[in-house]
Amino acid sequence: MSESRELMKEAVLQVAKLMAISAITAPKARGVDNIIVKILSREEEIELLAKKMEELSEIYGDFFKRDAQNIRKSIAVVLIGCKIISVNLKTPPQWKIDAETVHNIVNLGIALGSAVKTSSIHNVDNRIMFSAGVAAQELKMLDVDYAFAIPLNVSSKSIYFDRVWPPK
Repeated sequence: MSESRELMKEAVLQVAKLMAISAITAPKARGVDNIIVKILSREEEIELLAKKMEELSEIYGDFFKRDAQNIRKSIAVVLIGCKIISVNLKTPPQWKIDAETVHNIVNLGIALGSAVKTSSIHNVDNRIMFSAGVAAQELKMLDVDYAFAIPLNVSSKSIYFDRVWPPK
């Protein structure tokens, strides 16, 4: 690996760690700490995730295969998930979903937003991916009820935009 590529990888991994801090310290409904973060940086881990996404494309659709191509080209992947934790909230009668789930999922959304903000501040390309989160859960990379993945890369043009649809 060239010296400049190695420097980029080290910088991206440092930003991934800062993203983890942003997600973990993000504000949480009722102060419930239900966010779990893991960073994938080894090529074998990233390839395993990409292969699982391709496998899941048979069940969930071609966008899993398209997203797998982006995962494979990434330097690192930040996984962020949440566990549904009960704090005995009363659900208003007009709601179709329980208040516990709503508060926990809102925590996850705030954590994701905080993490990608940190990545953006440091000029590291990223994209929140539902598909890679599902694959990470299938592989038991995180012990959570819901998960998303944020692949990271540095290049002159972001690999996460202008993606071909349907995938080739």
